Order: sequence, then structure tokens, then C-alpha cells
Amino acid sequence: MPYESLKDVEVLFGLALVTVLVFRRLMFPSIIGFLATGILAGPHALAFIRDPHQVEQMAEIGVVLLLFTIGIELSLKELMRIRHLVFWGGGLQIVVTIAAITLLGAFSPYPVRQTIFFGFLIALSSTAIVVKLLVDSGEADAPHGKMAMGILIFQDLCIVPLMLLTPLLAGAGGGMASILLTTAKAGAVVLLAHYGARFFVPWVFGQVVRTRSRELFILTIIFIGLGTAWLTAIAGLSLALGAFIAGLAISESEYSHQALSDIIPFREAFMSLFFISVGMLLDPGILAKYPFLIASIVFSIVFIKSLVTTGAAMALGVPMRIALISGLSIAQVGEFSFVLSQTGLNAGLLTQEIYQIFLASSIATMGLTPFCMKYAGNVADSLTKILPHSLTRGRGALGRGEKKITLKDHVIITGFGVNGKNLAKTLKNLEIPYVVIETNPFTVKSEKKKGHPIIFGDASKPEVLKHARIKDARGMVIAISDASASRSVASLARLMNQSLHIIVRTRYILEVEPLYKLGVNEVVPEEFETSIEILSRVLRNYMVPHSDIERCIAEVRKDGYDMLRSMSRRHSHAVGISGYLSGAEIATFRVQKGSELEGKSLRDGTIRANSGASVLAIKRGDEVTPNPDPVWELRPDDLVLLLGTPEQLAAAGKFFER
Repeated sequence: MPYESLKDVEVLFGLALVTVLVFRRLMFPSIIGFLATGILAGPHALAFIRDPHQVEQMAEIGVVLLLFTIGIELSLKELMRIRHLVFWGGGLQIVVTIAAITLLGAFSPYPVRQTIFFGFLIALSSTAIVVKLLVDSGEADAPHGKMAMGILIFQDLCIVPLMLLTPLLAGAGGGMASILLTTAKAGAVVLLAHYGARFFVPWVFGQVVRTRSRELFILTIIFIGLGTAWLTAIAGLSLALGAFIAGLAISESEYSHQALSDIIPFREAFMSLFFISVGMLLDPGILAKYPFLIASIVFSIVFIKSLVTTGAAMALGVPMRIALISGLSIAQVGEFSFVLSQTGLNAGLLTQEIYQIFLASSIATMGLTPFCMKYAGNVADSLTKILPHSLTRGRGALGRGEKKITLKDHVIITGFGVNGKNLAKTLKNLEIPYVVIETNPFTVKSEKKKGHPIIFGDASKPEVLKHARIKDARGMVIAISDASASRSVASLARLMNQSLHIIVRTRYILEVEPLYKLGVNEVVPEEFETSIEILSRVLRNYMVPHSDIERCIAEVRKDGYDMLRSMSRRHSHAVGISGYLSGAEIATFRVQKGSELEGKSLRDGTIRANSGASVLAIKRGDEVTPNPDPVWELRPDDLVLLLGTPEQLAAAGKFFER
């Protein structure tokens, strides 16, 4: 690399270190810091980089590498799993946004072709920013997180046809003949990539893997990526499109995970280079020249995209709260819009001044994204409280089609993810009545066919909880990935049933105390339980005896859950028996045939004397005997309810085994 180019890269990355650090302290995503770095270093500001042509080359290289890594991350199998959200939700969002911008453009002096292209640019959102913020906040698995990511995936796929259509909008080529030729070329490249992914790529990787050379493996990845980009360029298509198709081909091979892990160290540098180069193309003077125009464009983009996405999600039957949060999350202009704008600029669809206005407006919408996502829940809650339930509940046909629930003494499961499914399966096997509340209409439809008692609706609404007969329920398990929604559901459930035993699954320990304040009986933080599972596996790997592992786990659990229980005790309105037990637990044990307790009476004191645990009740068959007499003789298959500390219960459990 020439001396000047090396110096430019060093200056950019050095400035980025400072800028991104400052923006991270201000709670902005790193991408905003990279854009700011580019603006400062560009030829229009501090002029560390003076050659605009060199800037454009860096941007193009960044685009190629960015699309290549995103292509590797995409999985066609995953697309099929969430195809309803991707194709219907994403399709509606793209089409309606382009139509809305085109309609508004009818009142502007710009020709229709140009306003359609404006729609192309605004319809796309930032996958990089939104996914990063969702993952950091632990909301990627929340209903609104899945909805947003489904639409974003479709937008990423749409960059291919949009890039093909852009030259045609500019009037380049020979009309229909050009459209057919371009489509045929694109189809041939996609077909070649498909068969390459099935046959050529696995064979090449297979040969390379046998050498056990990591350097050769990485070289092969780069060769396939750049080679496909080169082929598409020869075919008259863009380099970026070829890089994306190459990444998609690699993603379908069995070596995709290794390929992605090897290229991840480069990916962050590629992305930072791309966003820095985009920032360098912006002239800050455009902000002083058109401040009110840019502000109105930014407001219009956020408003229109939020409205359209919310409408698209609600058209699929999603409740308004989830739809609105999803809409506000993807209300910005995305990185692929920068790619498309370069194509439009070269094709003559954008003038240099319009291009600068677009860059300024797009970067502003990206900067607003953290605030939109932070306050989206509050905005959604406020709106859904004002509007009638019939408008906010989601698809009316699903709601009206629900059969009346006739359960009593049942468990209400909120959320049908991994935790909800495992719990429902176990309850079904034990013949314990339950009902599931789920916000995804497609999940409700498919699970109903399997015979699950599941109803569609938002559990933070009293009408939905009434339908689930919350007043007759014994317990409720809230197993959703949205901390704000979990608190809303728990608060409403406690208000509607004071004796309900509420268990909440949450992600972080920091979320525990707010839930106890709302009257939750038990909170299971994944962060804490994961640490225990890791501890167990590490000790097992060192061949520590099982009894010692159980003792260590019991100590960790005691220290951790004593802290959690102290939170619960601080909030006196936490009802249920667990709210009054200090450091104790209740557990059920089955008397096994051949155990030490078989044939012995309670007066022998085997349980109490040797473990310290107390017998609260015994179930034999369908008969339950609370506070049994000392003369009670234990038989095989008796279920004994014990009260004690975790250590006492662990000691007592040994006497029930063979």
C-alpha cells in the first residue's frame, strides 16, 4: 500500500478511536461515531483526507466487504422459519413506503422516476444499528425484536432488485429489452451462486480443510467473495451485488460458521471503514444552508416509516404495542440506502446537492435511533391506553375466533418461546391444566393445530387476562424477553388476582427488584442460572465428585437466592407463602421402592433428625394429607412435601432414593 494511503487509514482509525469513545460515553452506537469521524476527517471539514476520488474508492471497497459479510450471516433456512414476518411484513413495509413517498412526490417538482427512487432510499433501514441496539438491550428475542429483524432481513434481500431497477429508472438502456437482459443476467448469477453453494463451494472448502491451514481457508473465502464480485461486474452488474451473492453462497455451506468466525475480525474494520467513508462524503455546510428543510425531511422519514411499519405489522395481526415499537425501531434510513444512493448519483437520479441533503437527513435519522428505541415502549403504552382495546388487540378475526376458556386452578403461560414450550410440554405430561397467551398470530395458528390450549393477545391487557380466566388460575409464568412488557403483565396480573403465584423469567439480575416491587412471588434471572450451569460443567470437566458439585451449587444458590429473597421481603405487598419464608424452600419428593424411608413411620424421625427438613403434607394417590400424624407409614410412590433450607432439602432427598 502506498505511503499516502497508509497514512490516511492510520489517521482515520486514530481519529475514530477518540470519536467513537466519546459517542459511546454519550450512549450512542459506534456507527454514529464512525459517521462523525468521517465528517470530521473529510475534505469538507478538517480535510485530513483531501482527495474525493480516493474517498469514493474507499466507500466502494467498504460496501463490497460489508455486503459480503452480511451475505454470509444470512441463512435461507432461517428465512423460511420466519417467512411470514420476513416476506409479508417486509414486503408490505417496502411496497407501502415506496408508494407513500411516490404519492407525496406528486406534489413536488421532481419527476415520478426520481420520487420512486427517493422511495427506494427511504424504505431501507439500518440492520447494523438496530440489531446492535436490540442485542445490547436483550430485546432481540422479544416479539418486537423478532418483528423488526424479520422486516430488516427482507430489506437486505431487496437491495438486489432495487440496485437492478435503479439504472432502469434513470432511463439507461433500451427499455423492456434492457430490463429483460438485466434480469436474465441477475438470474444467471443467482442460479450460478445457488449451484455453487450446493456443489462447488463445499468441494473447494473440503479440499482446503484437509490441508489444516487456516491461512489457506481465509484466502479461499476472500477468493470466492472477490471472484464472484468480479464476475457480476463483467456481467454488467455491481461489485456489491456479487459480494452479497458470494456471501449467501458460503452461508449455505457446512463451513459457513467457520468462515464467518474467521472473517469477523475483519468485518468490524470493514464496517467502520464503510461508515467513515460515508461520513467523509457529507458536506457539513449543507446543514447551515438548508436547516429547516433537513429537519422537516428527518421528521417526515421517522413519521412515515413508523406509521407504515406499524400498519404492516398490524395487518399481520400483531397487537398495536408490538407493532408500534417495531415501527419506531426501524424508522431510520439504512446503510444499504448509502449504497443505493451512490448508484443513483452515478445514474443521474440524484444531483450533488440532493445527494448531500439525503446524506445529512439519513445520518440524522440514524442518530435519533437510540432515542426512538428507548422511548418506543412508553409511547406505545400511552397510545394503547388511550385507544379502545378492539383497535389495539391485533387481528380481530383471531380474537373473535377464540373458544371460551373453562379452566380452573390452572397455570397461565405468557410467551411461547423455548421456556414456554418446555413448561407447556411438562405440564401436559403431568396433566396439569394450563393456557398459553401469545402475541404472534402465526404461532397461535400453528400451535392450535397441534392441540395446545393457546390464545392470541397481549397479556398486558385486562381483557386478554380475563379471557384466560386469571381469577380462577393458581399460577402464572411470564416467559417473555421484553422487560418492560413483563413488568406491565405482572402488575396487571397482581391487581386482578391477589392470591396468584407469579413467576417471572428475566434476563438480568438488575431486573429482579423492580419485579418484586410489583408483587411477583419468584423471579428467575437467566444471568444467575447460566452462571450456575457454567460452574457445574467446569467442575464436571475436572472430575469433581457429583456430591461435591451439588454442595457447591447449593452454596451458590443459597447466597444468590438469599439476596433475591431479601429483595422480595423488602416489599411487603409481595403476597403468597414464598413472601413469608426466610431463606427456606418447599420441595416435593417421591418415596422410591427400596429406599431407606420405605415402610418407616414419621415418628422414626429419619427425615427430621438426619436432615432438619419438616414434612408439610403427603399425597397418596389422589388423597392429600396436610400435617400428617407421626404414625403415618410411608409407602412407595408417596409424594412428600418438605420445608427447609436448600441444604436441608438436599440432605433429605438422599433418603428417598434407592
